[in-house]
Amino acid sequence: MSYHLAFKPAIDLYGQHDPSAALFDDGELVFAVEEERLTREKHAVDTFPERAIRACLEYEGIGLTDVEKIVLPYDPSLRSNILGHYLKNTRQLDSTLRKVSHLQNVARDQFMARFMPTRIVESRLERIDTPVPPIECRSHHECHAVTAFHPSTFEEALVVTIDAKGEYESTVVWHATPGGLERVRTYEHPNSWGLFYAAVTNYLGYRMYNGEGKVMGLAPYGEDNPAIERRLREAIETGVDYDVTSLTGRWGTEHGVDTLEELLGRPPSEPTGEFDQFEKDLAHTAQKLLEESVAELVETYARRLGTSNVGLAGGVVLNCKLNKAVRELPAVDDVFVQPVAHDAGLALGGGWIDQRPADVEPMTTAYWGPEYDSDEIRTLLETNKVAYSEPNDLERQVAELIADGALVGWFQGRAELGPRALGNRSILADPRTEASRDRVNRFVKHREEWRPFAPSMHESAAETYLENATESPFMIDTFDVSQEHRDDLEAIVHPADDTTRPQTVREEQNPRYYRLLEEFENVTGVPVLLNTSFNDNGEPIVNTPTEALKDFYGMGLDVLVLEDCLVTKPASSNTPPARAGETVLADD
Repeated sequence: MSYHLAFKPAIDLYGQHDPSAALFDDGELVFAVEEERLTREKHAVDTFPERAIRACLEYEGIGLTDVEKIVLPYDPSLRSNILGHYLKNTRQLDSTLRKVSHLQNVARDQFMARFMPTRIVESRLERIDTPVPPIECRSHHECHAVTAFHPSTFEEALVVTIDAKGEYESTVVWHATPGGLERVRTYEHPNSWGLFYAAVTNYLGYRMYNGEGKVMGLAPYGEDNPAIERRLREAIETGVDYDVTSLTGRWGTEHGVDTLEELLGRPPSEPTGEFDQFEKDLAHTAQKLLEESVAELVETYARRLGTSNVGLAGGVVLNCKLNKAVRELPAVDDVFVQPVAHDAGLALGGGWIDQRPADVEPMTTAYWGPEYDSDEIRTLLETNKVAYSEPNDLERQVAELIADGALVGWFQGRAELGPRALGNRSILADPRTEASRDRVNRFVKHREEWRPFAPSMHESAAETYLENATESPFMIDTFDVSQEHRDDLEAIVHPADDTTRPQTVREEQNPRYYRLLEEFENVTGVPVLLNTSFNDNGEPIVNTPTEALKDFYGMGLDVLVLEDCLVTKPASSNTPPARAGETVLADD
C-alpha cells in the first residue's frame, strides 16, 4: 500500500477557512472529512485540520509515519506574484504605526513563503507523530481545477475555477485534456467575483464566506432595477474582460461595503433576515452581473478551445443559479461541477494532482466521511435510556410517518463530504405542501421563512419533474420544475422563480435512501422528499450519533433514524414507544 495524505490548512500562509483532509491508498480516495465536522465550528476558521488528519489515519489504522507523501493544495511561494498589491494597500492605512506593522508582516510572510513554506505545517504535524513525511506544495487553483476534471467523465473540457483568492489568482481558465491541465488565462486578485459577491453579502447584513448562498436564494425575489444596475455598471466592468476592483481592491470587504454605500446612497442592511424591495433588487442585480460575466467567459473560451464540456470548481460555483446559467449556454453540452467546490475540496485535488485524469474514477457519490455501526448506536441509546425500535420495514414505516407530516432526522452510512447533505446526514419532510416547508424553516432549521429547500428524487423521475433534466447527484445545480408538477411539490419549489436544486438518486449510489424514496412513492405516488442538511442554524452538519441525538431533542423533529434504530418523540409518534433499550421488531 502507498498512502498519500492531502490536507488544506486554514492558518498562516494557507488561507483562513474550510480546512479538510483526505487520505489516498494507491491513488484511490478512501477517506475525507472537513475539520468543521469535528470541531463543531462552522467553516473552522483559522484552524489547522489536526482532527481531520487524525480521523484519516484512524480510518485506515495507520500512523503518520506510514504515509509516503503529504500534499498541501496551496503554494505559498506564489504569493509573491501579488506583492505589489500588499504594498499598495500599505499606503491606505491611516497611521505610520499601522503601516510599519503591516510592512513587517508582509516581509515576514514573504520570507516564510520563499524559504520555509512548510515549517509551520511541519511543527503542527510533529504533535501527531515524527518523523514527518515529505511535504509538497501545489497550486491552489490547479488543485481546484483537478477536482473539476479528473473525476469527471470528460476526455477534454474547458475548466474554470472561480473563488475569492488562491495564492494570487481569483479566476483561472484551463484547457483540460488526457495529458492534464493547461492554464489559458489568469485573473489576478483582487479582481475577484468571489470578493465582489462577498461585499454584497456583507452589505446585505450577512457574513462573507457564510451568507453568499442566502443572497443567491434572495435574488429571485428581486426584479430588474435600472437605478441599481446603472450604478453598479458604472463602477465595474462585466464580461470576459471583467474588472470589479473598484469594490475589491483593498483587504477584505470593508472597502466594498463602503463603496456600495456611497454608490447606492443608503447604509448597509442590519442582519435581521428581512429585506425590503431595494435589498431584494440588489441581490437580483448582483446575481445577474455574476451570471452574465461567467457565462460570457465560458461561452468565449468553450468556442475558442473547441470543446462543449465544462468543468467548474472554486467557492463561487457553489452558486447553483450560476451553474444553471452555464449549463444552458448554446456552446455547452455537458457540465461537471465539483460538489466540494469550496476550499474543503482542495484536499481532493491535492491527492489527484499527480495522477493521469483517466486513472481517477468518476465521482458519483460524496460519502467519504466517518460511519457508525448499529451496535455503537444501540449502546448510546441504551446508556442514555432513549427508547427505540428496530422495524424490519424501516423504510416503509419512515415513509408513512413523513407522509403523515413527521419531520425526520435521517442518519446513516458514511458522512458526506461537502456542504450538502445527500441522504446520509439529512432532515427529511413531505415535499408536497408549503406548510411542510414552513414547519422545517420555523421549527427545525430556525431560519428565514423565505428560504427554499431542495429535493431528493429517483433519477428516473427527474425527467417527469424537471425541465431539461440531467443526472444531478450532488445538489449543485438548479433546474426549472415542470409546470404540471409545481403544485405537487410546493415545499421544494423556489416561490419566486419555480426552480429547485435537486439530488437525483440511483440505487447503487445509496441503496437505503433509494428504498426510502421508493416507499414514499408507494405511499404517496411521489418519489421525492424534501431534503435539507441535518444541523441547526449556524452549526455544521452533524457528524456523530450523539450530535444527531442532541439536535433531535433540541430541534422540532418528530422522528430520528440512526442506522437501524428508530426513535420517536412520544407526542408525535404514531406507534407506542418501546421501553428504554428494548428492541421492537415490526411485523413483515
